[in-house]
Amino acid sequence: MTSISSEYKLPEKTSTVSTSNSSLGKDEFLKILMTQVQNQDPLNPVDDKEFISQMATFSSLEQMMNLNTTMTQFVQNQDPFTTYLDWMGKEVSWTADGGATEKTGTVSSVKQSKGKYYLVLNDGTEISPSNVLSVAQSSK
Repeated sequence: MTSISSEYKLPEKTSTVSTSNSSLGKDEFLKILMTQVQNQDPLNPVDDKEFISQMATFSSLEQMMNLNTTMTQFVQNQDPFTTYLDWMGKEVSWTADGGATEKTGTVSSVKQSKGKYYLVLNDGTEISPSNVLSVAQSSK
């Protein structure tokens, strides 16, 4: 049996990748893709269609991550005024007298005064949204 001399062997590459979370991001995906291209068999290279498919997957991943970032920023920066507008015409239950009693009424409008929002009920009562316990469709 003939053995191959060590001078003709390719050096062994060992590397470990550790990430702080269990999901792979676009950087890790690109590293894997580049490692695959660098270590492909020169006599049997990666099919160009497969490579294009992987690049399209990478592009889709990047776009989804950008969309996720944009949506997260939008949700975090949303003004609560739009939420309170959705309460118009709905019946709210709230605490009054420092939480001693619970009352109900229908929201007719929303107003802002000195940086704070108030719900104006049909009877003219103004309440703070922080006192609201529940919101339901008006029973009328």
